[in-house]
Order: sequence, then structure tokens, then C-alpha cells
Amino acid sequence: MAEPLKISFTDLKPGFSGVLVVLTDESLKFGRTATKMLAPARDHFERSAKAEGFKGKKKKAMELVAPQGLKAERIIVVGTGKPQDMKESDWVRLGGFIMGKVPPAAKAVTLLAESPDGKITGEQAADMALGMQLRAYRFDRYKTKKKDSDDKDQRPSCAVTVAVGDVSDTKKKWVSRQAVGDGVIVARELVNEPPNVLFPAEFARRASRLKKLGVKVEVLDKKAMEKLGMRMLLGVGQGSSNESRVVVMHWNGAKKSETPVAIIGKGVCFDSGGVSIKPAASMEDMKGDMAGAACVVGLLHALASRKAKANVIGAIGIVENMPDGNAQRPGDIVKSMSGQTVEIINTDAEGRLVLGDVVWYIKERFKPKFMVDLATLTGAILVSLAHEYAGLFSNDNKLAKRLIDAGNETGERVWRMPLGPEYDKMIDSKFADMKNTGGRHGGSITAAQFIQRYVDKTPWAHLDIAGTAMGVQASDINQSWGPGWGVRLLDRLIQEHVEK
Repeated sequence: MAEPLKISFTDLKPGFSGVLVVLTDESLKFGRTATKMLAPARDHFERSAKAEGFKGKKKKAMELVAPQGLKAERIIVVGTGKPQDMKESDWVRLGGFIMGKVPPAAKAVTLLAESPDGKITGEQAADMALGMQLRAYRFDRYKTKKKDSDDKDQRPSCAVTVAVGDVSDTKKKWVSRQAVGDGVIVARELVNEPPNVLFPAEFARRASRLKKLGVKVEVLDKKAMEKLGMRMLLGVGQGSSNESRVVVMHWNGAKKSETPVAIIGKGVCFDSGGVSIKPAASMEDMKGDMAGAACVVGLLHALASRKAKANVIGAIGIVENMPDGNAQRPGDIVKSMSGQTVEIINTDAEGRLVLGDVVWYIKERFKPKFMVDLATLTGAILVSLAHEYAGLFSNDNKLAKRLIDAGNETGERVWRMPLGPEYDKMIDSKFADMKNTGGRHGGSITAAQFIQRYVDKTPWAHLDIAGTAMGVQASDINQSWGPGWGVRLLDRLIQEHVEK
């Protein structure tokens, strides 16, 4: 994993060196400590704010040279807008925004986590630290020449100090935030890796590192999957020289008698489209077609690191979809582990084949309370929702609402899409029990309908993350091609509705 940002916590007190960050709102006042420290510069601040039109609005910043008498080299004043308008998820984004304003050459930065009204809690301060951690991440291990001009963001070697009113409470809150942040970065690392490095066996090896955190990890190879009858999954990977894998991860943080929940991810390490080959333009992005599986590994890392009081099964189907002489063809009929047969219409509709076998296997073996699967499944979801929301499909209203709420709380938002028998008919086949695509119309929906045929009555949700999990626009908390989407969402779901 990339070197994490160094973050520590201390009391509010004068004498900080390096870059000093202070918060203000639309009153343009500071907290008690900042007011005392910056008293000699008050006139300079007011004149500068007037000249630059700085009014303390949310995510607006102004930089000042530190006055004589302060150890700090420079001061960054960051606006938070109207106090009543700050939502829970805004504090994480605010931390990321702050980190983005820190000069790349800075070696130390101190954030005075206090507001004019003195109401910043330990939880809010820890959230800002999480935002700073996420913003600082960058993936550059394959660059042999690193020029300062390329450093648009703060390097992880920068030491960050968060000065807070209640250090003890903030440190307690930070334990879980740091675990989640580390989990997001684990997922980002996996998504960003090139496909010649992260092929199925290597992905399984990296998932096995979770053993160090107390996660039980099982790896199923080709022989084991053949014995189980996972012919759909194996069919996807049969055109590649890199053999497929299934990894099952067990985090047992609750009593043995507690029924687990299951999180399942699509892990296509590279998707050429197979015989139904994709256009050459942007095919390199298909290294990210395993972002669902990356999220599952990152989530298990987060849960184990913070010792979550829940029993969670994480399962990932890892394949490579390539077009050699052994690849499956349109027109082939394969038999799934469930016994249902599938006519292959398009070999580029492969993710649902992988998920169908893994979902059935996990359902039958563990009888989970509920299942959530994540997959960069369809381009059609981008047409519907762009990069703003993941598509949510579910057979359970309670689970769907909980995911929507968790998404709104964390900023990893989901939008519920329809399922129904009318759509299900679109994947009926003349020659088999079903076909693997229903055509262009309603493509995301028919893909979800396909997976649902392996769910039975288990409460289940499918998240189509093709628009949110790779190649997204940079944001306050993410400058990476692979954002690690879904770790914070599912951690919140488990924290609020599974842990006791």
C-alpha cells in the first residue's frame, strides 16, 4: 500500500510552524486560539479579504504570509460558509479541500480545528483528517522521473497536525476513520495497477494479505471451481493464459451464532470483450473492470482494522476476459453452478456470468442475512446516471433504503433503478434457460435481472458502479483515477445496521 499521510493530533495552543490553516465562516471571525495568534495580522487579513473578495464562503480559501512573531511560514484561511449549512459529509470534503490548498513543497501543516462558534467536535475533526488522508493519496510508483512541476497535490511525506479542543475524543474517532481511509487506499491501489501486474493469481495473493489482520482467506483455483460447477465464471476466463480465481474472505467480529452478511465483487482484471472485442479507443481503462472486487478487499481491510463487531463474508470472482482460440463464442451454451443454462449472446457481457456463479455459491454456502454485489457492469448506467450516482437494484426495500441513506451520509450516492418481470422476459432464450444480454434497451436493468436469477429469496442489492469506480473527475477527496468507491458506503451500512 502507498505510504500513508502522517497525521497526529494535539491541543489547541500557539507556536505551530510550517503552514498554518485556520477556519472562518461568513462572519470572518476565527476561533479563540486563532484569534489570539493572528491578532497582529488582523488588519492585514481584513484588507486582504476585502481586496480579494474573500467572504468566508464554503470551500473558498485565502493565503497570507505569516506576520512577524509567528513560527508559521504562511497562513491559509479556509471558509466554511454558514455553520447551519454544514452537513456530515461536508467535513470529509472540507479536509480534502484544505489538503489541496497546502503547497506541494510543504513539509509540515497544522490545521486549527476550531470554528468561530467553537463547536467543532472530535468527530468532525477526525472527518477532516480523513479527507486530508484521502486527498493526499497518489499513484506514481511507475514514474521513474518525478519532477516538482508534476506535484499538483501534497506529498504523503508531509506531516499533518490537527489541533483540537478534545484530543482524546478525536483520537478515538480517528481510529475508525483511519481504518476506513486505509481501506479506500487499498481499493485505489488495486484499481490503479496495470493489468500485466494485477492478473487473477496476483490479485488473489494481495487479497490474502488480509490474513495479517485476522481475516480468514480461502482461494479457489480452477480445479476447485470445476468441481463446484462454476462453468459461467470459468467460461469467461478460458480465453486467457492467466487462470481464474475465486477468493472468499471471512471477517468474524461478532458471535459465531450471528448469521453473516455477504459483499460480493466483480473482478475482471482486464476486459478485452473477448471474441466480441471492444473498440480500441480507451480499452486501456478496462484494467479497472475489477473495481467491485477491489472495493470488497478494501472493505474487509477497513472492517478488520477497526475490529468491526460483525460477521462479514467478502467474495470476489477474478478473471481475465481475452480472445484467444480457447475463448468462448457467441452462441455457446454454458451451465451455471445453479444448474441453469445460459446462452452466450455477447462475450463482452461477462461480469454477470462471473457474479452469477459467485452469488449462488455464497448464497448456498453461507445463507447470509443479505447480499450486496458491486460491479462495473454496464456502460448503460453511465448513460442513465453519468458519474454522479451508482445504479442500485434490489429485491428488498429496507436494504435499498439503507444503502441510499448510507450513500447520502458518505457522499457515495446511489440511485434506485427498477426491476420487474417485463425486463426479466428480455433475457429469456430460445435455446437455454436464459441469455446473457437482453440487448441495448434497458441494458443495466436486464444485467441486474440476470444476477437476480441466482439470488432466490435472499435480500439482495446490486450496485452498478461503472460510472463511479474508475476514470472519475477529480474531487476534493480524490485525485486518483481509481477512487476506491464503495468502501465508505458499505462500511457505513455495516456500522449502522449490522454491528451491535
